[in-house]
Amino acid sequence: MAYLLGAEIKEIYLYPLGGITKFNIELNISMIKEIMILIMGPIFQFIAYYILLLLLPDRKELIKTYHYSILIFNLLPIYPLDGGKLLNIFFNTFISYKKSLKVIIKISYIVLAIIFIYSKKNINIFIMIVLLIILIEKERKKINYIYNKFLLERYLNNYNFKKCKITSNINNFHRSKRHLIYENNKYYLEKEMLNNKYKKI
Repeated sequence: MAYLLGAEIKEIYLYPLGGITKFNIELNISMIKEIMILIMGPIFQFIAYYILLLLLPDRKELIKTYHYSILIFNLLPIYPLDGGKLLNIFFNTFISYKKSLKVIIKISYIVLAIIFIYSKKNINIFIMIVLLIILIEKERKKINYIYNKFLLERYLNNYNFKKCKITSNINNFHRSKRHLIYENNKYYLEKEMLNNKYKKI
């Protein structure tokens, strides 16, 4: 699905409870397209699950256990798992892109803390939590870089977003919206602000 929508596969990480695929894809891609890419993971897993049940009927319980363990894990509201990305897209609909990233990182840590509290010192869950903390920290440290890329795409490309939003700061841009920036009692077009930001580079 990612390939059909023009994404280039950058990296694939494999972990004990699944994997994470990094795509070279525009951050300003429509939210509908990103949702289509994300939900294809669970859909393909269900397809694989039923194929395995047909091929290995005597291993039904084992396959079922692995299937639901991986599915539930992947849909946890933890970034950068699919569940975290889907929740981030939801936040993108009503708060700014940068703020949404910061919020989903905080939620990710809260969810991990809850899992840790109720894990009953299970070593497998502890290892999973450590791996996720490493991933979350990597994403947290990249927030400014990601947002700058988000703005740079808008500077270099002509997106035709239908909705418009008035904001007071270039750091409050929303996804799938064009902006009017109100600053010093004057309105500026999004392109004007981006030109001022990047023409100095």
